[in-house]
Amino acid sequence: QVQLVESGGGLVQAGASLRLSCAASGRTYDMGWFRQAPGKEREFVAAIRWSDGSTPYADVVKGRFTISRDNAKSTVFLQMNSLKPEDTAVYYCAASSTRYYGGAASDAGRYDYWGQGTQVTVSS
Repeated sequence: QVQLVESGGGLVQAGASLRLSCAASGRTYDMGWFRQAPGKEREFVAAIRWSDGSTPYADVVKGRFTISRDNAKSTVFLQMNSLKPEDTAVYYCAASSTRYYGGAASDAGRYDYWGQGTQVTVSS
């Protein structure tokens, strides 16, 4: 079982930036970030595919957030700029144990491993 550990969350003002990190204890393929605000459903944020390195994003974060991965593909990052109060949520790292060549990386069902989450709070 691969363990994922997120870090980098915190309390910031609107317009500020945060950089989240997710370290995996073993080999992973697709990796992504999801978030869940209180009283709301979990939603897709961003992902990075092992197959081609492509990086799909949710429309609401596109242009503000950037996902990246180190060369060993054992750590994934989420650079969050121009943060808004609407970004307040617990952010979860996710990773797949399967080599996916297609399909939607935004589908939570493809991810086998999940971190415990890191809180991001953006004040107005």
